[in-house]
Amino acid sequence: MSAGDTGAGPQAGTPAAPAVSAESVAVPPSMSGPDAELLTVAQEVLGRLWRDGRHEVATALRTADGAVHTGVHVEGSCRRSSVCAEGVALGTARGACPGGEPLTVVSVVSVQIKPAGRFRVIAPCGVCRELISDYSPDATVWVTTPDDDEVVPMTALDLLPEKSRRAW
Repeated sequence: MSAGDTGAGPQAGTPAAPAVSAESVAVPPSMSGPDAELLTVAQEVLGRLWRDGRHEVATALRTADGAVHTGVHVEGSCRRSSVCAEGVALGTARGACPGGEPLTVVSVVSVQIKPAGRFRVIAPCGVCRELISDYSPDATVWVTTPDDDEVVPMTALDLLPEKSRRAW
């Protein structure tokens, strides 16, 4: 460390260099302006924070009050300690809710960077599908179809067609 360097990262006002550069996902025609914003935000977060084997997925979600919350996948040395980007974003959103108010998520977009150097919208894993649908079964979750690589909206509950509904 040089003299005067606190090790705290870039100085205030100096943007950090992106961690990785990747080709953006084109906004699908069916995606609304607010959801397109989520796509842009998720790609920005992952482009800034991506690290192979550590931070490979980012999520942006919008709550009913219009607020946008983000999360990034955090990989632990023991795989079981890893936390998905969707869970981080949901926890952040819940923490921003006033006491006693429910968490209502409107839309969710998660992205990863493929080896070809381009962003890709991805579906949440099974655990995150459960988590999103537990809090907001009607939330729109953007996914990429396996057959034609099209980015489409689905409701959280549609991602789990036989889900048992838990009474909270």
